[in-house]
This record gives sequence, structure tokens and C-alpha cells, in this order.
Amino acid sequence: MPAPQTVIPLWRDVRVLRILAQVIFVITLVLVANWFYTNLSRNLGRTGIHVGFDFLHLTAGFRISEGISFESTDSYGYAFWVGIVNTLRVIGIGILLATILGLVAGVARLSTNWLVCKMASVYIETIRNTPLVVQLFFWYTATFLKLPNVHDSLELPGPIYLSQRGLALPVPHLTEHFSSWSYFLVAGLVLACAVYVGRRRYLQRVQRPGFPSAWALITFLGTSALGWFLLPRSPIAWEVPVLSRFNFEGGLQFTPEFAALLTGLVVYTGAFIAEIVRGGILAVSKGQKEAARALALNNLQVLRLVIFPQALRVIIPPITSQYLNLAKNSSLAVAVGYPDLFSVANTIINQSGRAIEMILFIMGSYLIMSLITSAFSNWYNRRIRLVEH
Repeated sequence: MPAPQTVIPLWRDVRVLRILAQVIFVITLVLVANWFYTNLSRNLGRTGIHVGFDFLHLTAGFRISEGISFESTDSYGYAFWVGIVNTLRVIGIGILLATILGLVAGVARLSTNWLVCKMASVYIETIRNTPLVVQLFFWYTATFLKLPNVHDSLELPGPIYLSQRGLALPVPHLTEHFSSWSYFLVAGLVLACAVYVGRRRYLQRVQRPGFPSAWALITFLGTSALGWFLLPRSPIAWEVPVLSRFNFEGGLQFTPEFAALLTGLVVYTGAFIAEIVRGGILAVSKGQKEAARALALNNLQVLRLVIFPQALRVIIPPITSQYLNLAKNSSLAVAVGYPDLFSVANTIINQSGRAIEMILFIMGSYLIMSLITSAFSNWYNRRIRLVEH
């Protein structure tokens, strides 16, 4: 006869106690924050200063030269939103380019080629031991402002133009045939999903490693390319920048302030990511490398198929910190005159006198961006971690 199950009282149930502790902590945190806010409002009210956010609807009265369209007649709230968009643009492009640069530099420092190894070492050690603000001044004043004037621009393949006015490059735009090409894109996406599922099941059945996502990507690109060639005209055309009287018109243009800030953040953060990549590769046991070479794999295959997938488990956590540092270091944009959220917020503070409200906005904006970055990195880290059975 089975023994009767013992019912655990709620006040002794570990699961209930954990949830209760978290609820109590959140309530306490809200009460403490409310006490600080009430106390601050009361003290400021005695001095004639009132805390509120109604000023966000007032006319800004200043212009922002870069980013989405903004006029001096727009509100303070919209001005701060323009600053956020400018910051997100720097952070997004910067994280992508810094990751690529750090990966290349980290692998290069482990190269058996003496010249490549020493060049990577000099770059990493020089950049990591130099203040970022000094590097930003260097890129802005000694590099981009020393470029030729707009009429003598340096023309690179593309065509891409470099001048004191910044960077001008072609930008794609959709033609009237894009709607027809979209059917091929949808068909390619459906086929790619089918190929991914089929290939993954096959690899699980035969118990072999593989990359079903690569097969899915090839299927999607192949279907898209087939539709591109079957259409009478290209579904995407390029708008090339054209030199006018004072500056380039058309295409995609970046100011020297944006280019200097982006270059400085990418070069600086890439050096730290390179050291993380190098440490992650060295953390893989030597036996894994020897076993891979015993299977007649070349150096590139060993790195791509054996070493790097294992090194990612070591690389992802510290590289997340570098992504967060890049996001926070973007506030140094004020040093080169780029209108990011910190620079725009400072202008709003100077004109409206609402320092407390704008500081709260600045802190909240960086906090949200950092939490989103950390959440994505933690999600990816959970996907690649080792699962013990």
C-alpha cells in the first residue's frame, strides 16, 4: 500500500517562499523610490522648483544638424528622441564592426606569421593603453578634418567619397519591380525553413554534426538570386551621391563627427574584444586541436569547426561587457560635437533648466539599452552552453 503523500504547508514551501521574497523585495524597492521622489519634490517645492515633465511639449528653439528631420520649432521631447536615434545608430553599427575587427585581430595575434602577430599585438596594446577621448580627438582633428575639401574628395570604389564634409556612399532604393521580387523572397523563406527542418532531422537521425542553418541560407539566397535574374529589371537600384555646388547630394552621407565617433569606438572596443577572442581560443584544450588535425583538417577548418564553437562559451560573457561599454562610451560624442542623446540632453538642460528630469531620462535610456543588449547576449549564451546529462 503506497504511503500517503505529505502536504507541505505554504509557509514552509520553498517555491512559495522564493516568490514571496521577490514580491516583498519589489514592493520595498517601489516604496523606497516613492519616498525619495516625494522627499525630493517636497524639498524642491520649498525653493520654488517643481519637478515635472510638461516641459517636453515646449518648443526646443535649437536645431540638430544630424539624424532624422528636426526643426527648431519641434518640442524638447522630439529633440531627445532624435538624440536617442543617433545614439542607437552609433551603437548598432559600432557593435557589428567592433565584433568583426576584434575577431580578426584576436585570431591574427595567435597567427604563426611573425609580422601579422606583431602588427596585431601593437594595435591591441597601443589602443588598450590610450584613453578613448584622446583617440576621438585624434580621429576627428588629425584624420577626418585633414581630408581634402569637398571638390577634391578622395574617390574610392563604389563610388565612395571622403572629404572634410564626411563620408558619402551609394544607398539602395526599391524599384517598381520589387513587388514581383517579393514573391521569390517569400518562396525562398518557405523553402529555407523546410530545408532547415529536414536537414536538422537528418543530422539528428544519423548523429552527425552539421550546419542546417547554412543550408537554409544557401537555399534562400539561391531562390532570391533566381528571381532577381528572371525579372526584366533589377528590383533594387543604387542612388549614387553627386557633387553639387557646396556638398554631395543623394546617396547616404555621414558627417565627420559621426565618422570620427564611430571609428574611435570601433577601434577602441575592437582591441578589447580581440583579447577576449584570444583568451577564448587559448581556453580550448590542446587535445581538441590535435584531434582535429589528426582528422586531416586544415587550420581554417580547425578554427571554424572545432575551436571557435567551443571558445564561444568563454567569449560571450565578457564580450557582453564590451558591448555595454561601447554603448556607454558613446556619451563621449560630445567631445567631437556629435548630437547623441547625452549632447542633446545637455542642450535641453541649459535651455530649460530641467536638470533632474533630463538626468533621469539619460539614466533610463542607457539602462534600457544596456538591459536589451544583456538580454540578447544572455539568450545567445544559453543557446550555446554545454548541457550535462
